Amino acid sequence: MQRRRDGAAPAEADQVGGLSRRLVRYEAITVEPRLQGAVCELRLPAGPLGLRAARELVAACEELVEQRDVRVVVLRGSGADFCAGAAPDLDPLALRPDPAAALARLRPPVIAAVSGRCASVGFELALACDVRIAAADATFALGDVQAGRLPCWGGTQRLPRAVGAARATAMVLLGASLPASDAMPAGLVAEVAEDLDVAVDAVVTALVGLGPLALELAKEAVHRGSELPLRDGLRLEGDLNHLLQGTADRAEGLAAFFAKRPPDFAGR
Repeated sequence: MQRRRDGAAPAEADQVGGLSRRLVRYEAITVEPRLQGAVCELRLPAGPLGLRAARELVAACEELVEQRDVRVVVLRGSGADFCAGAAPDLDPLALRPDPAAALARLRPPVIAAVSGRCASVGFELALACDVRIAAADATFALGDVQAGRLPCWGGTQRLPRAVGAARATAMVLLGASLPASDAMPAGLVAEVAEDLDVAVDAVVTALVGLGPLALELAKEAVHRGSELPLRDGLRLEGDLNHLLQGTADRAEGLAAFFAKRPPDFAGR
């Protein structure tokens, strides 16, 4: 019997909660559809991230690219920690594409629900997400240099863009840990929540009610635009607005506004 790249056996292509059955049948990570498949929750295994879980996360993201009905993705840990780092069997440099890059390529918004330790490759996964929400006990650290290696899943590039060069340099070179209480003022997280599940559900509910194409293009405008000079970023914003104008979702948004009713976006 042939096996998938992540080592799992192939499965039927029928649907479970709006997602293909093969997407929900991984062994190291958990893939849970919510809200009739509009939301996909990816749960990392408890403890450090092992090679099998990392490969499965990449494979799940690659399959999610084809799942056009998924409007929001949530990434979280299964235990007390989001992800405390790499397990001994995982060489982050040898895994290509890496899971952080796979997460960053997803079209819908990706929310990181962070509790406990978020360190090394785990921190790099969180940095690849669009919105980070932290529990009060969350801590963030990138201590790879102290272990004699460099971050290699984008940490040295995404962290300065999130918190600025000065704080990022201290975190990378010194391995300085950032508690949740400092993460929000630093710009690393959007919210520090006493009840993480309630906070994440509120953001998910808000995002699911919005137009998926507008969300996708807004995400592209923010991420691509941040890498461009202002003039080119403004041109990108205009181009993306032009693309959105001709969509059915844009027409539905206008119709709903004038009819004073909630819009029913179809993602077209």
